[in-house]
Amino acid sequence: MTKFSDLALDPRVLKAVQEAGYETPTPIQAQAIPHALEGKDVLGIAQTGTGKTASFTLPMITILGKGRARARMPRSLVLCPTRELAAQVAENFDIYAKHSKLSKALLIGGVSFTEQDKLIDRGVDVLIATPGRLLDHFERGKLLLTGVQIMVVDEADRMLDMGFIPDIERIFSLTPFTRQTLFYSATMAPEIERITNTFLTGAVKIEVARQATTSETIEQKLIQVTPTRKERSFADKRAVLRALIRAEGESCTNAIIFCNRKMDVDVVAKSLKQHGFNASPIHGDLEQSQRMKTLDGFRDGSLHLLVASDVAARGLDIPAVSHVFNFDVPTHPEDYVHRIGRTGRAGRKGKAYTIAVPSDEKHVTAIESLVKQAIPRGDLPEGFSLEDRPDRPDRDSARGERSERPGRSRRGRDRDRREEPRAEAVEAPAVAVPEVREVVREERSPRREERRDERREGGNNRRDRDRDRREERVVGMGDHVPDFLLRSFRIPSLTAADDEEPAHEAEEEMLAGDSDA
Repeated sequence: MTKFSDLALDPRVLKAVQEAGYETPTPIQAQAIPHALEGKDVLGIAQTGTGKTASFTLPMITILGKGRARARMPRSLVLCPTRELAAQVAENFDIYAKHSKLSKALLIGGVSFTEQDKLIDRGVDVLIATPGRLLDHFERGKLLLTGVQIMVVDEADRMLDMGFIPDIERIFSLTPFTRQTLFYSATMAPEIERITNTFLTGAVKIEVARQATTSETIEQKLIQVTPTRKERSFADKRAVLRALIRAEGESCTNAIIFCNRKMDVDVVAKSLKQHGFNASPIHGDLEQSQRMKTLDGFRDGSLHLLVASDVAARGLDIPAVSHVFNFDVPTHPEDYVHRIGRTGRAGRKGKAYTIAVPSDEKHVTAIESLVKQAIPRGDLPEGFSLEDRPDRPDRDSARGERSERPGRSRRGRDRDRREEPRAEAVEAPAVAVPEVREVVREERSPRREERRDERREGGNNRRDRDRDRREERVVGMGDHVPDFLLRSFRIPSLTAADDEEPAHEAEEEMLAGDSDA
C-alpha cells in the first residue's frame, strides 16, 4: 500500500501531513502527486470528497520550496468557483505549509481591496482566488500573472455552471504558456473537455472513479410526498423534513439541508427555528462575514442545521457531517452528486434523504440516469401522516383559497361594504327621504338664485369693462400732437378785385407763423 512517504514529497510537507493525522493517500492523491512533481499537466476526474485539494496542494508546496516571490507577481495560482471553497483551500495550505516559508494571499469578494493589495505588493508564493476578484485586481493594475509557474483550476464543472468559463479562458491567456496546469473536475462536460484540449499540453488523465458516481459510504433514500393540496406542497415538505430530522434522533449530529432557491433557504431556516431547531441559512446574498460566521459555527458544533443553496454544495470540507437533506430535488443531476457528497467523507458513514413531490419525477429520472442506479425509496417516519396534520393553511394556501372564491376581488368587497348601509336605510318610510330633499331644495333655492344673479351681473360688468377698454384705445401718437401740425400752410389765392392790404397782412401772418415754428 502506498504511503505519503513514498511520494517524494518535501520532508517539511511530510511532517505537516503526519501531524494532521494522515498516513495513507487517497487514490486521486496517490496517482496525481507523482505526475505533478514531475512537472506534467494533470487532468483529474474524481467525485467530491476524494481528497482532490491535497492532491494539488502537497506537490505545489514541494515545488515552490525553491525560489522567491516578487512583488505583484505570484508564483502559483489556484482558481476556485466560490468564496467558501477558496477559503477552505487557504486553510489546507496553512495546515500543509506550516513548516515551509511560503506566503499566500486569498482574493475573494466581500473583503476590502486594501488588505489584499498589501499582501500582493509584498509578493506571494500562492495566490488563491475566485475568477471575478482576480480580474478586478488585474484590471486595477495591482497584479501581474506573467510569473505564474503552476496554475490550478478546482471544481471546473462548477465554474461552467456559474458562467465563469469566459473568465477562465481570459486568465489562461494572461499566464505564460510554459506554466504547469492542474485541472480538476467531478464531471466532464463537453465545454470542459474543450478547455482542457485548448490549454493543457500532454495532460495525464487520472480518473479514479466513474464520472458522476456517488460514494458507497452514503445511505440514500428518496421520500416521495403527495401533498394534501397543491397549494400546500411547500408546507407539507417542511413538515416531512421536520419529521425526518426528529426520527433520526441523536444519530443526526449535524446536517446540511439544500434548497434550490435562495428565498426558500430563508423560509425553511426560519420555519425550523420556529419549531425549536438550531438552524441558520447560508446563500450568496448574505454578507461574506455572515457566511463565514455561519460556517465556523457549523464546524465547531454550535450550529446543528445548515440550510444552504448550492453555493455550499461544492468543496466544503466538513468531515463530520452526518446527514444531508435535499429539501428540493436539484434541477441539475450533477448537483445531486455534489450535495450528498458533503456526508460520508473520509471513510465515514452518512445518510442522504431527498424529498420529492410528483412534479419532481423528471428530475429524479435524470439523476438516476446520471449515477447509473436507482435511488432507494424510503417511507415516511412511523406515526407521521400528512392527513393527520391540523389544517393550518400557510400564507401560500390562504392566498390560493382567496383566489378560488369567485367574484371576491378587492373592488367587489369594497362595493359590498358600501352597499351594506343602504340596505339598512330601506327599512325607513319611503316618504321621509323625498320630503327632506324637497325641504332642503326649497330652503336653498333663493340663495342659489341670488348667487346665480350675482354671477350673471358680474359677468355683464366684466364684458362692459372690456368693451370700454377697446373703445378707449389710442390710435397714432395719442394726445400729444406737435403744434406745427395743427397749423395751416395753405396760402389763399389773390384776385385782382381783392385789396392789396389784406394780402399783405396774410403774408405777414405766414412769416410770423414760420418764425414761431
